[in-house]
Amino acid sequence: MSELHLAAADYRLRGISAWWRARCRGATAWRPWADSAERVAPAGGRDVRLDLFRGLALWFIFLNHVPGNAVSWLTVRNFGFSDATEIFVFISGYTAALVYGKAMRQEGAVAAGARILKRAWQIYIAHVFLFVIYAATIVFIAANADNPHFITRTGIADFLEQPGFMFVQVLLLRFKPANMDVLPMYIAVLVGFVPMLWLLLRRPHLTLLASAALYAVAHGQGWALTSHSGRAWCFNPLAWQLLFLFGAWCALGGAARLAGLMRSRAATAGAVAYLVFALTIVTSWRVPALADAIPAWLCAWMYPISKPNLDVLRLGHFLALALLTVRLIGRDHPMLRSPLVRPLVRCGMHSLEIFSLGVLLSFVAHAALVQCEGGVAMQVLVSAIGISMLIAAATLIAWGGRIEDSERPARAPALQPVPVVAG
Repeated sequence: MSELHLAAADYRLRGISAWWRARCRGATAWRPWADSAERVAPAGGRDVRLDLFRGLALWFIFLNHVPGNAVSWLTVRNFGFSDATEIFVFISGYTAALVYGKAMRQEGAVAAGARILKRAWQIYIAHVFLFVIYAATIVFIAANADNPHFITRTGIADFLEQPGFMFVQVLLLRFKPANMDVLPMYIAVLVGFVPMLWLLLRRPHLTLLASAALYAVAHGQGWALTSHSGRAWCFNPLAWQLLFLFGAWCALGGAARLAGLMRSRAATAGAVAYLVFALTIVTSWRVPALADAIPAWLCAWMYPISKPNLDVLRLGHFLALALLTVRLIGRDHPMLRSPLVRPLVRCGMHSLEIFSLGVLLSFVAHAALVQCEGGVAMQVLVSAIGISMLIAAATLIAWGGRIEDSERPARAPALQPVPVVAG
Protein backbone atom coordinates (compact mmCIF):
# COMPACT_ATOMS: atom_id res chain seq x y z
CA MET A 1 0.00 0.00 0.00
CA SER A 2 1.35 3.43 -0.92
CA GLU A 3 2.17 6.12 1.59
CA LEU A 4 -0.77 8.21 0.32
CA HIS A 5 -3.16 5.34 1.04
CA LEU A 6 -1.77 4.98 4.55
CA ALA A 7 -2.09 8.72 5.15
CA ALA A 8 -5.68 8.68 3.94
CA ALA A 9 -6.60 5.76 6.20
CA ASP A 10 -4.92 7.39 9.19
CA TYR A 11 -6.76 10.68 8.50
CA ARG A 12 -10.12 8.91 8.40
CA LEU A 13 -9.40 6.97 11.59
CA ARG A 14 -8.37 10.12 13.45
CA GLY A 15 -11.52 11.88 12.25
CA ILE A 16 -13.82 9.06 13.36
CA SER A 17 -12.00 8.82 16.70
CA ALA A 18 -12.45 12.55 17.33
CA TRP A 19 -16.14 12.33 16.45
CA TRP A 20 -16.64 9.37 18.83
CA ARG A 21 -14.87 11.15 21.73
CA ALA A 22 -17.02 14.24 21.17
CA ARG A 23 -20.16 12.10 21.11
CA CYS A 24 -19.19 10.34 24.35
CA ARG A 25 -18.47 13.65 26.06
CA GLY A 26 -21.88 14.92 24.95
CA ALA A 27 -23.80 11.84 26.12
CA THR A 28 -26.30 12.57 28.88
CA ALA A 29 -26.17 10.33 31.94
CA TRP A 30 -29.14 9.66 34.16
CA ARG A 31 -29.28 12.61 36.51
CA PRO A 32 -32.85 12.71 37.85
CA TRP A 33 -32.00 15.77 39.90
CA ALA A 34 -30.78 17.70 36.86
CA ASP A 35 -32.73 20.72 35.72
CA SER A 36 -34.88 19.73 32.76
CA ALA A 37 -34.77 23.25 31.39
CA GLU A 38 -31.02 22.90 30.79
CA ARG A 39 -31.71 20.14 28.26
CA VAL A 40 -34.28 22.14 26.32
CA ALA A 41 -32.55 25.41 25.66
CA PRO A 42 -29.44 27.28 26.66
CA ALA A 43 -29.51 30.28 28.92
CA GLY A 44 -31.24 33.20 27.27
CA GLY A 45 -33.43 30.88 25.18
CA ARG A 46 -36.36 29.29 26.92
CA ASP A 47 -38.01 31.44 29.60
CA VAL A 48 -37.95 29.20 32.68
CA ARG A 49 -40.73 31.28 34.26
CA LEU A 50 -43.23 29.76 31.83
CA ASP A 51 -42.53 26.22 33.02
CA LEU A 52 -42.24 27.32 36.64
CA PHE A 53 -45.66 28.95 36.82
CA ARG A 54 -47.33 26.32 34.66
CA GLY A 55 -46.02 23.70 37.07
CA LEU A 56 -47.32 25.77 39.98
CA ALA A 57 -50.73 25.97 38.28
CA LEU A 58 -50.78 22.18 37.88
CA TRP A 59 -50.04 21.72 41.58
CA PHE A 60 -52.80 24.18 42.45
CA ILE A 61 -55.26 22.39 40.17
CA PHE A 62 -54.51 19.08 41.87
CA LEU A 63 -54.97 20.57 45.34
CA ASN A 64 -58.18 22.38 44.37
CA HIS A 65 -59.67 19.19 42.90
CA VAL A 66 -59.57 17.48 46.31
CA PRO A 67 -62.80 18.54 48.09
CA GLY A 68 -62.43 19.78 51.63
CA ASN A 69 -58.65 19.93 51.37
CA ALA A 70 -57.20 22.43 53.84
CA VAL A 71 -53.98 22.64 51.81
CA SER A 72 -55.94 24.14 48.90
CA TRP A 73 -56.27 27.30 51.02
CA LEU A 74 -52.72 28.07 49.92
CA THR A 75 -53.75 28.32 46.27
CA VAL A 76 -54.40 31.56 44.44
CA ARG A 77 -58.18 31.13 44.22
CA ASN A 78 -58.55 31.94 47.93
CA PHE A 79 -56.89 35.34 47.55
CA GLY A 80 -58.75 36.78 44.59
CA PHE A 81 -61.13 36.21 41.71
CA SER A 82 -58.92 34.15 39.37
CA ASP A 83 -57.36 30.75 39.95
CA ALA A 84 -54.87 28.33 38.44
CA THR A 85 -56.90 27.92 35.25
CA GLU A 86 -56.09 31.45 34.12
CA ILE A 87 -52.38 30.83 34.67
CA PHE A 88 -52.51 27.59 32.72
CA VAL A 89 -54.45 29.01 29.75
CA PHE A 90 -52.34 32.17 29.42
CA ILE A 91 -49.03 30.29 29.50
CA SER A 92 -50.41 27.70 27.06
CA GLY A 93 -51.24 30.48 24.60
CA TYR A 94 -47.83 32.07 25.11
CA THR A 95 -45.89 28.86 24.50
CA ALA A 96 -48.11 27.83 21.58
CA ALA A 97 -47.32 31.11 19.82
CA LEU A 98 -43.58 30.66 20.39
CA VAL A 99 -43.55 27.14 18.99
CA TYR A 100 -46.07 27.34 16.17
CA GLY A 101 -45.36 30.96 15.27
CA LYS A 102 -41.79 30.00 14.44
CA ALA A 103 -43.03 26.99 12.48
CA MET A 104 -45.49 29.13 10.52
CA ARG A 105 -42.75 31.60 9.55
CA GLN A 106 -40.30 28.88 8.50
CA GLU A 107 -42.58 26.17 7.08
CA GLY A 108 -45.68 28.07 6.00
CA ALA A 109 -49.25 28.26 7.20
CA VAL A 110 -50.30 24.79 6.02
CA ALA A 111 -47.46 22.93 7.73
CA ALA A 112 -47.79 24.92 10.95
CA GLY A 113 -51.56 24.48 10.93
CA ALA A 114 -51.06 20.74 10.56
CA ARG A 115 -48.74 20.79 13.57
CA ILE A 116 -51.33 22.61 15.69
CA LEU A 117 -54.08 20.18 14.67
CA LYS A 118 -51.78 17.25 15.41
CA ARG A 119 -51.25 18.59 18.91
CA ALA A 120 -55.00 19.07 19.35
CA TRP A 121 -55.50 15.46 18.25
CA GLN A 122 -52.90 14.24 20.76
CA ILE A 123 -54.70 16.09 23.55
CA TYR A 124 -58.03 14.68 22.36
CA ILE A 125 -56.68 11.12 22.51
CA ALA A 126 -55.22 11.81 25.95
CA HIS A 127 -58.61 13.12 27.09
CA VAL A 128 -60.43 9.98 25.91
CA PHE A 129 -57.90 7.65 27.52
CA LEU A 130 -58.00 9.71 30.71
CA PHE A 131 -61.78 9.36 30.82
CA VAL A 132 -61.59 5.57 30.49
CA ILE A 133 -58.99 5.24 33.26
CA TYR A 134 -60.75 7.83 35.43
CA ALA A 135 -64.15 6.14 35.13
CA ALA A 136 -62.66 2.71 35.81
CA THR A 137 -60.87 4.05 38.89
CA ILE A 138 -64.05 5.62 40.23
CA VAL A 139 -66.12 2.46 39.74
CA PHE A 140 -63.41 0.25 41.23
CA ILE A 141 -62.98 2.37 44.37
CA ALA A 142 -66.73 2.91 44.80
CA ALA A 143 -67.37 -0.83 44.59
CA ASN A 144 -64.58 -1.81 46.99
CA ALA A 145 -65.40 0.95 49.45
CA ASP A 146 -69.14 0.26 49.14
CA ASN A 147 -69.68 4.00 48.73
CA PRO A 148 -71.92 5.07 45.79
CA HIS A 149 -71.25 8.68 46.76
CA PHE A 150 -68.10 8.56 44.63
CA ILE A 151 -70.11 7.76 41.49
CA THR A 152 -72.75 10.43 42.05
CA ARG A 153 -70.30 13.14 43.04
CA THR A 154 -68.05 12.67 40.03
CA GLY A 155 -71.00 12.67 37.63
CA ILE A 156 -70.47 9.33 35.89
CA ALA A 157 -73.86 7.91 36.93
CA ASP A 158 -75.32 8.87 33.54
CA PHE A 159 -72.49 7.07 31.80
CA LEU A 160 -73.07 3.86 33.76
CA GLU A 161 -76.79 3.93 32.93
CA GLN A 162 -76.25 4.34 29.14
CA PRO A 163 -72.62 3.44 28.47
CA GLY A 164 -72.96 3.08 24.70
CA PHE A 165 -74.72 6.39 24.08
CA MET A 166 -72.70 8.26 26.68
CA PHE A 167 -69.37 7.05 25.33
CA VAL A 168 -70.29 8.62 22.00
CA GLN A 169 -70.94 11.83 23.94
CA VAL A 170 -67.49 11.47 25.47
CA LEU A 171 -65.98 11.23 21.99
CA LEU A 172 -67.95 14.34 20.97
CA LEU A 173 -66.67 16.16 24.08
CA ARG A 174 -70.28 16.58 25.23
CA PHE A 175 -69.93 14.50 28.39
CA LYS A 176 -67.26 15.36 30.95
CA PRO A 177 -67.11 14.04 34.52
CA ALA A 178 -65.99 16.26 37.38
CA ASN A 179 -62.52 17.77 36.98
CA MET A 180 -62.28 16.86 33.28
CA ASP A 181 -63.47 20.14 31.77
CA VAL A 182 -60.17 21.87 31.05
CA LEU A 183 -58.85 19.68 28.21
CA PRO A 184 -62.00 19.91 26.00
CA MET A 185 -61.87 23.70 26.27
CA TYR A 186 -58.17 23.65 25.41
CA ILE A 187 -58.79 21.39 22.41
CA ALA A 188 -61.46 23.74 21.05
CA VAL A 189 -59.27 26.80 21.57
CA LEU A 190 -56.28 25.11 19.95
CA VAL A 191 -58.28 24.19 16.84
CA GLY A 192 -59.43 27.80 16.51
CA PHE A 193 -55.84 28.94 16.96
CA VAL A 194 -54.90 27.80 13.44
CA PRO A 195 -56.44 30.80 11.61
CA MET A 196 -55.90 33.12 14.56
CA LEU A 197 -52.13 32.54 14.54
CA TRP A 198 -51.98 33.29 10.82
CA LEU A 199 -53.76 36.58 11.51
CA LEU A 200 -51.63 37.34 14.58
CA LEU A 201 -48.45 37.21 12.53
CA ARG A 202 -49.88 39.75 10.08
CA ARG A 203 -52.25 42.00 12.03
CA PRO A 204 -51.57 41.34 15.74
CA HIS A 205 -53.57 44.26 17.13
CA LEU A 206 -56.59 43.69 14.91
CA THR A 207 -56.54 39.99 15.75
CA LEU A 208 -56.51 40.70 19.47
CA LEU A 209 -59.35 43.18 18.96
CA ALA A 210 -61.35 40.55 17.06
CA SER A 211 -60.75 38.08 19.91
CA ALA A 212 -62.01 40.65 22.41
CA ALA A 213 -65.07 41.26 20.21
CA LEU A 214 -65.86 37.54 20.16
CA TYR A 215 -65.49 37.48 23.94
CA ALA A 216 -67.89 40.41 24.31
CA VAL A 217 -70.47 38.92 21.93
CA ALA A 218 -70.29 35.54 23.67
CA HIS A 219 -71.00 37.31 26.95
CA GLY A 220 -73.75 39.52 25.58
CA GLN A 221 -75.52 36.93 23.46
CA GLY A 222 -74.92 33.92 25.69
CA TRP A 223 -73.00 31.99 23.04
CA ALA A 224 -71.60 28.75 24.40
CA LEU A 225 -71.01 25.10 23.55
CA THR A 226 -73.42 22.71 25.22
CA SER A 227 -73.07 19.28 26.80
CA HIS A 228 -75.32 16.27 26.26
CA SER A 229 -77.72 17.57 28.90
CA GLY A 230 -78.11 20.95 27.23
CA ARG A 231 -76.08 22.80 29.87
CA ALA A 232 -73.20 24.98 28.78
CA TRP A 233 -69.60 23.80 29.09
CA CYS A 234 -67.94 24.57 32.42
CA PHE A 235 -65.28 26.45 30.43
CA ASN A 236 -66.73 28.31 27.45
CA PRO A 237 -64.06 28.27 24.69
CA LEU A 238 -65.63 31.35 23.07
CA ALA A 239 -64.74 33.31 26.21
CA TRP A 240 -61.50 31.64 27.30
CA GLN A 241 -59.99 32.04 23.84
CA LEU A 242 -59.35 35.70 24.72
CA LEU A 243 -56.87 34.84 27.47
CA PHE A 244 -55.22 32.19 25.30
CA LEU A 245 -54.88 34.63 22.41
CA PHE A 246 -53.66 37.39 24.69
CA GLY A 247 -50.87 35.07 25.81
CA ALA A 248 -50.02 34.40 22.16
CA TRP A 249 -50.10 38.13 21.40
CA CYS A 250 -47.67 38.79 24.25
CA ALA A 251 -45.31 36.09 22.98
CA LEU A 252 -45.26 37.56 19.46
CA GLY A 253 -44.18 41.03 20.53
CA GLY A 254 -47.06 42.28 22.62
CA ALA A 255 -45.12 41.93 25.89
CA ALA A 256 -42.37 44.18 24.51
CA ARG A 257 -44.97 46.77 23.59
CA LEU A 258 -46.35 46.65 27.13
CA ALA A 259 -42.91 46.93 28.76
CA GLY A 260 -43.33 50.63 29.48
CA LEU A 261 -46.72 50.11 31.03
CA MET A 262 -45.46 47.26 33.21
CA ARG A 263 -42.63 49.45 34.49
CA SER A 264 -45.03 52.27 35.27
CA ARG A 265 -45.50 53.07 38.94
CA ALA A 266 -49.10 54.03 38.28
CA ALA A 267 -49.84 50.64 36.71
CA THR A 268 -48.15 48.85 39.60
CA ALA A 269 -50.10 50.86 42.15
CA GLY A 270 -53.33 50.13 40.26
CA ALA A 271 -52.55 46.41 40.19
CA VAL A 272 -51.84 46.34 43.92
CA ALA A 273 -55.04 48.26 44.66
CA TYR A 274 -57.10 45.86 42.57
CA LEU A 275 -55.56 42.82 44.25
CA VAL A 276 -56.38 44.28 47.67
CA PHE A 277 -59.94 44.93 46.50
CA ALA A 278 -60.29 41.35 45.22
CA LEU A 279 -58.86 39.94 48.46
CA THR A 280 -61.36 41.99 50.45
CA ILE A 281 -64.31 40.71 48.41
CA VAL A 282 -63.17 37.09 48.57
CA THR A 283 -62.62 37.35 52.32
CA SER A 284 -66.16 38.74 52.71
CA TRP A 285 -67.50 35.42 51.41
CA ARG A 286 -66.21 33.77 54.59
CA VAL A 287 -66.56 36.64 57.10
CA PRO A 288 -70.20 37.71 57.59
CA ALA A 289 -69.25 40.97 59.31
CA LEU A 290 -67.17 42.02 56.32
CA ALA A 291 -69.90 40.92 53.91
CA ASP A 292 -72.35 43.29 55.60
CA ALA A 293 -69.95 46.18 54.92
CA ILE A 294 -69.95 45.62 51.13
CA PRO A 295 -72.38 48.09 49.50
CA ALA A 296 -75.45 46.55 47.88
CA TRP A 297 -74.87 48.43 44.62
CA LEU A 298 -71.37 46.96 44.38
CA CYS A 299 -72.70 43.44 44.91
CA ALA A 300 -75.37 43.99 42.25
CA TRP A 301 -72.70 45.12 39.80
CA MET A 302 -70.19 42.34 40.53
CA TYR A 303 -72.24 39.21 40.91
CA PRO A 304 -72.30 36.61 39.54
CA ILE A 305 -68.56 36.37 38.87
CA SER A 306 -68.71 33.77 36.12
CA LYS A 307 -65.88 31.30 35.80
CA PRO A 308 -67.32 29.49 32.73
CA ASN A 309 -67.38 32.75 30.78
CA LEU A 310 -64.15 34.19 32.21
CA ASP A 311 -65.71 37.16 33.97
CA VAL A 312 -64.01 40.52 33.48
CA LEU A 313 -63.22 40.63 37.19
CA ARG A 314 -61.37 37.32 36.92
CA LEU A 315 -59.50 38.50 33.84
CA GLY A 316 -58.51 41.74 35.54
CA HIS A 317 -57.32 39.89 38.62
CA PHE A 318 -55.09 37.62 36.56
CA LEU A 319 -53.62 40.58 34.64
CA ALA A 320 -52.83 42.38 37.90
CA LEU A 321 -51.10 39.25 39.23
CA ALA A 322 -49.17 38.84 35.98
CA LEU A 323 -47.98 42.45 36.01
CA LEU A 324 -46.61 42.20 39.54
CA THR A 325 -45.06 38.79 38.86
CA VAL A 326 -43.18 40.08 35.81
CA ARG A 327 -41.94 43.08 37.80
CA LEU A 328 -40.79 41.05 40.79
CA ILE A 329 -39.40 37.99 39.01
CA GLY A 330 -37.32 38.88 36.00
CA ARG A 331 -36.12 36.49 33.36
CA ASP A 332 -32.72 36.20 35.09
CA HIS A 333 -33.95 36.13 38.69
CA PRO A 334 -31.65 34.00 40.90
CA MET A 335 -34.64 32.04 42.17
CA LEU A 336 -35.05 30.47 38.74
CA ARG A 337 -31.69 28.72 39.14
CA SER A 338 -32.47 27.37 42.58
CA PRO A 339 -32.76 23.57 42.98
CA LEU A 340 -35.94 24.21 44.99
CA VAL A 341 -37.90 25.27 41.90
CA ARG A 342 -36.71 22.47 39.64
CA PRO A 343 -39.60 20.14 40.55
CA LEU A 344 -42.06 22.87 39.53
CA VAL A 345 -40.20 23.53 36.28
CA ARG A 346 -40.06 19.83 35.50
CA CYS A 347 -43.82 19.43 36.04
CA GLY A 348 -44.50 22.49 33.89
CA MET A 349 -42.49 21.05 31.02
CA HIS A 350 -44.74 17.96 30.88
CA SER A 351 -48.07 19.64 31.49
CA LEU A 352 -50.37 17.22 29.65
CA GLU A 353 -49.09 14.14 31.45
CA ILE A 354 -48.96 15.86 34.84
CA PHE A 355 -52.44 17.33 34.47
CA SER A 356 -53.89 13.93 33.56
CA LEU A 357 -52.15 12.22 36.46
CA GLY A 358 -53.31 15.01 38.77
CA VAL A 359 -56.95 14.37 37.85
CA LEU A 360 -56.61 10.71 38.81
CA LEU A 361 -54.67 11.43 41.99
CA SER A 362 -57.14 14.08 43.12
CA PHE A 363 -59.97 11.53 43.12
CA VAL A 364 -57.84 8.93 44.88
CA ALA A 365 -56.92 11.54 47.50
CA HIS A 366 -60.59 12.47 47.94
CA ALA A 367 -61.55 8.80 48.38
CA ALA A 368 -58.78 8.30 50.94
CA LEU A 369 -59.95 11.30 52.96
CA VAL A 370 -63.58 10.14 52.88
CA GLN A 371 -62.80 6.57 53.88
CA CYS A 372 -60.30 7.49 56.59
CA GLU A 373 -62.33 10.45 57.86
CA GLY A 374 -59.03 12.25 58.10
CA GLY A 375 -58.55 15.67 59.61
CA VAL A 376 -56.10 18.38 58.64
CA ALA A 377 -53.08 16.15 59.23
CA MET A 378 -54.44 13.55 56.82
CA GLN A 379 -55.24 16.26 54.27
CA VAL A 380 -51.66 17.53 54.45
CA LEU A 381 -50.36 13.97 54.09
CA VAL A 382 -52.39 13.03 50.99
CA SER A 383 -51.57 16.41 49.42
CA ALA A 384 -47.85 15.88 50.01
CA ILE A 385 -48.01 12.35 48.64
CA GLY A 386 -49.90 13.53 45.56
CA ILE A 387 -47.43 16.34 44.84
CA SER A 388 -44.54 13.93 45.34
CA MET A 389 -46.06 11.53 42.81
CA LEU A 390 -46.46 14.36 40.29
CA ILE A 391 -42.80 15.27 40.75
CA ALA A 392 -41.74 11.63 40.43
CA ALA A 393 -43.76 11.22 37.23
CA ALA A 394 -42.28 14.38 35.70
CA THR A 395 -38.76 13.23 36.65
CA LEU A 396 -39.35 9.83 35.07
CA ILE A 397 -40.68 11.41 31.87
CA ALA A 398 -37.68 13.76 31.69
CA TRP A 399 -35.29 10.86 32.24
CA GLY A 400 -36.95 8.89 29.46
CA GLY A 401 -36.59 11.87 27.17
CA ARG A 402 -32.88 12.16 27.92
CA ILE A 403 -32.36 8.46 27.19
CA GLU A 404 -34.13 8.81 23.84
CA ASP A 405 -32.00 11.84 22.99
CA SER A 406 -28.79 10.03 23.85
CA GLU A 407 -29.77 6.95 21.82
CA ARG A 408 -30.47 8.89 18.63
CA PRO A 409 -27.59 8.22 16.24
CA ALA A 410 -25.39 11.27 15.91
CA ARG A 411 -24.24 12.22 12.46
CA ALA A 412 -20.50 11.92 11.96
CA PRO A 413 -18.79 15.07 10.66
CA ALA A 414 -18.12 15.08 6.97
CA LEU A 415 -14.59 13.95 6.19
CA GLN A 416 -12.37 15.94 3.90
CA PRO A 417 -11.75 14.28 0.55
CA VAL A 418 -8.40 12.57 0.27
CA PRO A 419 -6.78 11.95 -3.10
CA VAL A 420 -6.64 8.31 -4.06
CA VAL A 421 -3.57 7.33 -6.04
CA ALA A 422 -3.12 3.93 -7.60
CA GLY A 423 -0.38 1.81 -6.02
